[in-house]
Amino acid sequence: MHVHSIEEESETVFLETFGTSLCICGESSLVEGQGICTEAPFSVPYRMEYSKTLAQSDSARTPLIACCRMLYVIGTPIGNLDDITLRALDALKSADLIAAEDTRHSGNLLRHFEIRKPLISYHQHNEAKRTEELSERLAAGENVALITDAGMPSLSDPGGRLIRACIEQGLGYTIIPGASAVLTALVGSGFALDRFCYCGFLPVKSGGRERELRVAAERGETSVFFESPYRINKTLRTCAGIMPERQLCVARELTKKFEEFRRGTPAELLAHYEAHPAKGEITLVISAKAGRTVRIASASLDAGDEQ
Repeated sequence: MHVHSIEEESETVFLETFGTSLCICGESSLVEGQGICTEAPFSVPYRMEYSKTLAQSDSARTPLIACCRMLYVIGTPIGNLDDITLRALDALKSADLIAAEDTRHSGNLLRHFEIRKPLISYHQHNEAKRTEELSERLAAGENVALITDAGMPSLSDPGGRLIRACIEQGLGYTIIPGASAVLTALVGSGFALDRFCYCGFLPVKSGGRERELRVAAERGETSVFFESPYRINKTLRTCAGIMPERQLCVARELTKKFEEFRRGTPAELLAHYEAHPAKGEITLVISAKAGRTVRIASASLDAGDEQ
Protein backbone atom coordinates (compact mmCIF):
# COMPACT_ATOMS: atom_id res chain seq x y z
CA MET A 1 0.00 0.00 0.00
CA HIS A 2 1.32 3.45 -0.90
CA VAL A 3 0.58 6.04 1.77
CA HIS A 4 1.01 9.69 0.88
CA SER A 5 1.62 12.12 3.70
CA ILE A 6 0.97 15.84 3.52
CA GLU A 7 2.23 17.87 6.44
CA GLU A 8 0.84 21.30 7.27
CA GLU A 9 2.67 22.50 10.37
CA SER A 10 1.33 20.26 13.15
CA GLU A 11 -1.36 18.58 11.03
CA THR A 12 -0.57 15.37 9.14
CA VAL A 13 -2.99 13.95 6.58
CA PHE A 14 -2.62 10.44 5.17
CA LEU A 15 -4.10 9.41 1.84
CA GLU A 16 -4.50 5.73 1.07
CA THR A 17 -4.50 4.70 -2.58
CA PHE A 18 -7.94 3.33 -3.42
CA GLY A 19 -10.23 4.95 -5.91
CA THR A 20 -12.04 8.18 -5.03
CA SER A 21 -10.97 11.65 -6.07
CA LEU A 22 -9.69 14.06 -3.47
CA CYS A 23 -8.24 17.49 -3.73
CA ILE A 24 -6.47 19.55 -1.17
CA CYS A 25 -7.25 23.23 -1.36
CA GLY A 26 -7.84 26.37 0.64
CA GLU A 27 -11.17 27.77 1.75
CA SER A 28 -11.08 30.41 -0.99
CA SER A 29 -11.19 27.85 -3.79
CA LEU A 30 -14.54 26.33 -2.85
CA VAL A 31 -17.74 27.02 -4.72
CA GLU A 32 -20.10 28.28 -2.05
CA GLY A 33 -22.73 25.76 -1.05
CA GLN A 34 -21.41 23.04 -3.40
CA GLY A 35 -18.26 21.79 -1.73
CA ILE A 36 -16.54 21.61 -5.11
CA CYS A 37 -12.96 22.72 -5.57
CA THR A 38 -12.43 25.07 -8.50
CA GLU A 39 -8.72 25.81 -8.13
CA ALA A 40 -7.29 22.74 -6.45
CA PRO A 41 -3.49 22.79 -6.50
CA PHE A 42 -3.38 19.07 -5.82
CA SER A 43 -5.84 16.44 -7.03
CA VAL A 44 -5.36 12.67 -6.82
CA PRO A 45 -7.50 9.51 -7.21
CA TYR A 46 -7.32 8.42 -3.59
CA ARG A 47 -9.69 7.51 -0.81
CA MET A 48 -8.96 9.50 2.31
CA GLU A 49 -7.79 7.80 5.48
CA TYR A 50 -6.43 10.48 7.75
CA SER A 51 -5.43 11.19 11.32
CA LYS A 52 -4.50 14.58 12.65
CA THR A 53 -3.30 16.46 15.68
CA LEU A 54 -4.16 20.11 15.77
CA ALA A 55 -2.23 22.92 17.36
CA GLN A 56 -4.30 25.35 15.32
CA SER A 57 -7.96 26.25 15.69
CA ASP A 58 -10.42 24.54 13.35
CA SER A 59 -11.02 27.80 11.52
CA ALA A 60 -7.34 28.22 10.71
CA ARG A 61 -6.53 24.74 9.41
CA THR A 62 -6.52 23.84 5.71
CA PRO A 63 -9.54 21.64 4.93
CA LEU A 64 -9.38 18.38 2.94
CA ILE A 65 -12.25 18.34 0.43
CA ALA A 66 -13.54 15.28 -1.41
CA CYS A 67 -14.04 16.26 -5.04
CA CYS A 68 -16.26 14.67 -7.64
CA ARG A 69 -15.63 14.61 -11.39
CA MET A 70 -13.90 11.31 -12.02
CA LEU A 71 -14.39 8.79 -14.82
CA TYR A 72 -13.83 5.23 -13.62
CA VAL A 73 -12.97 2.91 -16.52
CA ILE A 74 -13.69 -0.48 -14.98
CA GLY A 75 -12.69 -3.95 -16.13
CA THR A 76 -15.50 -6.42 -15.46
CA PRO A 77 -15.52 -10.25 -15.27
CA ILE A 78 -15.23 -12.14 -18.56
CA GLY A 79 -17.40 -15.00 -17.34
CA ASN A 80 -16.93 -15.74 -13.65
CA LEU A 81 -18.50 -13.05 -11.46
CA ASP A 82 -16.11 -13.93 -8.64
CA ASP A 83 -13.35 -12.26 -10.69
CA ILE A 84 -14.73 -8.79 -9.91
CA THR A 85 -12.23 -6.77 -7.89
CA LEU A 86 -12.89 -5.00 -4.60
CA ARG A 87 -11.76 -1.77 -6.18
CA ALA A 88 -14.23 -2.20 -9.05
CA LEU A 89 -17.09 -2.76 -6.61
CA ASP A 90 -16.08 0.31 -4.61
CA ALA A 91 -16.04 2.47 -7.74
CA LEU A 92 -19.41 1.17 -8.95
CA LYS A 93 -20.97 1.87 -5.57
CA SER A 94 -19.54 5.38 -5.40
CA ALA A 95 -20.48 6.41 -8.96
CA ASP A 96 -23.35 8.80 -9.60
CA LEU A 97 -24.01 7.13 -12.94
CA ILE A 98 -22.96 3.90 -14.68
CA ALA A 99 -22.55 3.83 -18.47
CA ALA A 100 -22.77 0.27 -19.83
CA GLU A 101 -22.42 -1.34 -23.25
CA ASP A 102 -25.60 -3.37 -22.67
CA THR A 103 -27.74 -2.21 -19.76
CA ARG A 104 -29.58 -5.53 -19.56
CA HIS A 105 -26.37 -7.55 -19.34
CA SER A 106 -24.71 -5.16 -16.88
CA GLY A 107 -27.94 -4.97 -14.89
CA ASN A 108 -27.44 -8.63 -13.98
CA LEU A 109 -23.94 -7.89 -12.72
CA LEU A 110 -25.11 -4.96 -10.62
CA ARG A 111 -28.06 -6.89 -9.17
CA HIS A 112 -25.73 -9.75 -8.22
CA PHE A 113 -23.66 -7.38 -6.11
CA GLU A 114 -26.70 -5.40 -4.90
CA ILE A 115 -25.58 -2.17 -6.53
CA ARG A 116 -28.40 0.23 -7.36
CA LYS A 117 -27.29 3.14 -9.51
CA PRO A 118 -28.68 4.97 -12.55
CA LEU A 119 -27.70 3.03 -15.67
CA ILE A 120 -27.46 4.32 -19.25
CA SER A 121 -26.33 2.68 -22.48
CA TYR A 122 -22.94 3.41 -24.05
CA HIS A 123 -22.27 1.36 -27.19
CA GLN A 124 -20.84 1.70 -30.68
CA HIS A 125 -24.09 3.10 -32.12
CA ASN A 126 -24.45 5.99 -29.64
CA GLU A 127 -20.82 6.44 -28.51
CA ALA A 128 -20.39 9.90 -30.06
CA LYS A 129 -23.59 11.31 -28.57
CA ARG A 130 -23.08 9.70 -25.17
CA THR A 131 -19.47 10.89 -25.00
CA GLU A 132 -20.66 14.48 -25.24
CA GLU A 133 -23.35 13.90 -22.60
CA LEU A 134 -21.02 12.13 -20.17
CA SER A 135 -18.29 14.74 -20.63
CA GLU A 136 -20.79 17.42 -19.62
CA ARG A 137 -21.82 15.46 -16.54
CA LEU A 138 -18.19 14.91 -15.56
CA ALA A 139 -17.47 18.61 -16.00
CA ALA A 140 -20.48 19.36 -13.80
CA GLY A 141 -18.92 17.38 -10.97
CA GLU A 142 -20.39 13.89 -11.26
CA ASN A 143 -18.58 10.57 -10.90
CA VAL A 144 -19.18 8.27 -13.89
CA ALA A 145 -18.35 4.56 -14.11
CA LEU A 146 -17.83 3.02 -17.56
CA ILE A 147 -18.21 -0.73 -18.07
CA THR A 148 -18.72 -3.15 -20.96
CA ASP A 149 -20.29 -6.60 -21.17
CA ALA A 150 -16.98 -8.25 -20.30
CA GLY A 151 -13.38 -7.18 -19.88
CA MET A 152 -11.86 -3.73 -20.28
CA PRO A 153 -13.66 -0.84 -22.00
CA SER A 154 -12.01 0.45 -25.21
CA LEU A 155 -10.28 -2.90 -25.88
CA SER A 156 -12.40 -4.15 -28.82
CA ASP A 157 -15.27 -2.42 -26.99
CA PRO A 158 -16.58 1.15 -26.64
CA GLY A 159 -14.73 3.53 -24.33
CA GLY A 160 -11.75 4.98 -26.16
CA ARG A 161 -13.68 8.01 -27.40
CA LEU A 162 -14.72 8.99 -23.86
CA ILE A 163 -11.18 8.59 -22.52
CA ARG A 164 -9.84 10.82 -25.30
CA ALA A 165 -12.51 13.40 -24.49
CA CYS A 166 -11.39 13.42 -20.87
CA ILE A 167 -7.78 13.95 -21.95
CA GLU A 168 -8.72 16.79 -24.30
CA GLN A 169 -10.94 18.53 -21.72
CA GLY A 170 -8.71 17.97 -18.72
CA LEU A 171 -11.26 15.77 -16.92
CA GLY A 172 -10.07 13.26 -14.36
CA TYR A 173 -10.11 9.55 -15.16
CA THR A 174 -8.64 6.38 -13.72
CA ILE A 175 -8.41 2.79 -14.98
CA ILE A 176 -9.52 -0.05 -12.71
CA PRO A 177 -8.10 -3.27 -14.21
CA GLY A 178 -9.84 -6.61 -14.19
CA ALA A 179 -9.99 -9.99 -15.92
CA SER A 180 -8.64 -10.12 -19.48
CA ALA A 181 -9.54 -12.71 -22.11
CA VAL A 182 -6.38 -11.78 -24.04
CA LEU A 183 -3.96 -12.37 -21.17
CA THR A 184 -5.85 -15.43 -19.87
CA ALA A 185 -5.73 -17.06 -23.32
CA LEU A 186 -2.07 -16.19 -23.83
CA VAL A 187 -0.98 -17.70 -20.52
CA GLY A 188 -3.21 -20.76 -21.00
CA SER A 189 -1.85 -21.43 -24.50
CA GLY A 190 1.64 -22.21 -23.21
CA PHE A 191 3.17 -20.32 -26.16
CA ALA A 192 6.02 -17.81 -25.88
CA LEU A 193 4.88 -14.62 -24.15
CA ASP A 194 7.98 -12.43 -24.33
CA ARG A 195 6.42 -10.81 -27.41
CA PHE A 196 2.80 -10.93 -28.57
CA CYS A 197 0.42 -9.03 -30.83
CA TYR A 198 -3.26 -8.53 -30.05
CA CYS A 199 -5.23 -8.05 -33.27
CA GLY A 200 -8.86 -7.79 -32.11
CA PHE A 201 -11.68 -9.57 -33.94
CA LEU A 202 -10.88 -11.36 -37.18
CA PRO A 203 -12.70 -9.84 -40.19
CA VAL A 204 -16.06 -11.37 -41.02
CA LYS A 205 -15.39 -11.50 -44.78
CA SER A 206 -13.19 -14.34 -45.98
CA GLY A 207 -10.78 -12.10 -47.92
CA GLY A 208 -10.00 -9.87 -44.97
CA ARG A 209 -9.73 -12.86 -42.64
CA GLU A 210 -7.23 -14.58 -44.93
CA ARG A 211 -5.08 -11.42 -45.18
CA GLU A 212 -4.94 -11.10 -41.38
CA LEU A 213 -4.01 -14.76 -40.96
CA ARG A 214 -1.25 -14.54 -43.59
CA VAL A 215 0.29 -11.65 -41.69
CA ALA A 216 0.02 -13.62 -38.43
CA ALA A 217 1.71 -16.61 -40.10
CA GLU A 218 4.82 -14.50 -40.79
CA ARG A 219 4.82 -12.71 -37.47
CA GLY A 220 7.75 -13.18 -35.09
CA GLU A 221 5.56 -13.10 -32.01
CA THR A 222 2.48 -14.87 -30.72
CA SER A 223 -0.76 -13.51 -32.23
CA VAL A 224 -4.13 -13.24 -30.48
CA PHE A 225 -7.53 -12.84 -32.13
CA PHE A 226 -11.15 -12.90 -31.00
CA GLU A 227 -13.37 -15.15 -33.12
CA SER A 228 -17.00 -16.21 -33.25
CA PRO A 229 -17.91 -19.88 -32.61
CA TYR A 230 -19.91 -19.70 -35.85
CA ARG A 231 -16.80 -18.87 -37.89
CA ILE A 232 -14.04 -20.74 -36.06
CA ASN A 233 -14.17 -23.72 -38.43
CA LYS A 234 -13.75 -21.43 -41.47
CA THR A 235 -10.83 -19.76 -39.74
CA LEU A 236 -9.16 -23.08 -38.90
CA ARG A 237 -9.65 -24.26 -42.48
CA THR A 238 -7.93 -21.11 -43.74
CA CYS A 239 -5.11 -21.60 -41.23
CA ALA A 240 -4.64 -25.17 -42.46
CA GLY A 241 -3.94 -23.83 -45.94
CA ILE A 242 -1.63 -21.02 -44.81
CA MET A 243 0.31 -22.55 -41.89
CA PRO A 244 -0.49 -26.28 -41.73
CA GLU A 245 2.21 -27.19 -39.18
CA ARG A 246 1.77 -24.20 -36.87
CA GLN A 247 0.60 -24.76 -33.30
CA LEU A 248 -2.62 -22.96 -32.45
CA CYS A 249 -4.69 -22.74 -29.29
CA VAL A 250 -8.45 -22.28 -29.14
CA ALA A 251 -9.25 -20.77 -25.73
CA ARG A 252 -12.96 -21.07 -25.09
CA GLU A 253 -15.41 -20.16 -22.31
CA LEU A 254 -12.60 -18.61 -20.27
CA THR A 255 -13.10 -18.54 -16.47
CA LYS A 256 -16.41 -20.41 -16.85
CA LYS A 257 -17.40 -23.96 -15.92
CA PHE A 258 -16.51 -25.44 -19.34
CA GLU A 259 -13.28 -23.51 -19.87
CA GLU A 260 -11.10 -25.07 -22.56
CA PHE A 261 -7.55 -24.60 -23.86
CA ARG A 262 -7.26 -26.88 -26.90
CA ARG A 263 -3.91 -26.92 -28.71
CA GLY A 264 -2.92 -28.52 -32.00
CA THR A 265 -2.32 -27.94 -35.69
CA PRO A 266 -5.11 -26.27 -37.67
CA ALA A 267 -6.18 -29.63 -39.14
CA GLU A 268 -6.30 -31.31 -35.74
CA LEU A 269 -8.39 -28.53 -34.24
CA LEU A 270 -10.68 -28.42 -37.26
CA ALA A 271 -11.35 -32.17 -37.02
CA HIS A 272 -12.27 -31.77 -33.35
CA TYR A 273 -14.63 -28.83 -33.82
CA GLU A 274 -16.31 -30.37 -36.85
CA ALA A 275 -17.17 -33.34 -34.63
CA HIS A 276 -17.88 -31.17 -31.57
CA PRO A 277 -19.18 -27.74 -32.65
CA ALA A 278 -17.68 -24.92 -30.60
CA LYS A 279 -19.86 -22.94 -28.23
CA GLY A 280 -19.22 -19.74 -26.34
CA GLU A 281 -16.76 -16.92 -26.85
CA ILE A 282 -13.43 -17.85 -28.44
CA THR A 283 -9.93 -16.42 -28.27
CA LEU A 284 -7.59 -17.83 -30.92
CA VAL A 285 -3.85 -17.85 -30.17
CA ILE A 286 -1.34 -18.47 -32.97
CA SER A 287 2.25 -19.32 -32.05
CA ALA A 288 5.14 -17.34 -33.55
CA LYS A 289 6.84 -18.46 -36.73
CA ALA A 290 9.73 -20.78 -35.84
CA GLY A 291 13.10 -19.00 -35.81
CA ARG A 292 11.56 -15.63 -36.61
CA THR A 293 11.81 -14.30 -33.05
CA VAL A 294 15.52 -15.18 -32.88
CA ARG A 295 16.24 -13.30 -36.12
CA ILE A 296 14.37 -10.23 -34.88
CA ALA A 297 16.30 -10.27 -31.60
CA SER A 298 19.64 -10.66 -33.45
CA ALA A 299 18.80 -7.78 -35.78
CA SER A 300 18.02 -5.56 -32.78
CA LEU A 301 21.36 -6.43 -31.17
CA ASP A 302 23.24 -5.72 -34.41
CA ALA A 303 21.55 -2.32 -34.71
CA GLY A 304 22.53 -1.53 -31.14
CA ASP A 305 26.17 -2.48 -31.83
CA GLU A 306 26.29 -0.14 -34.84
CA GLN A 307 25.18 2.79 -32.70
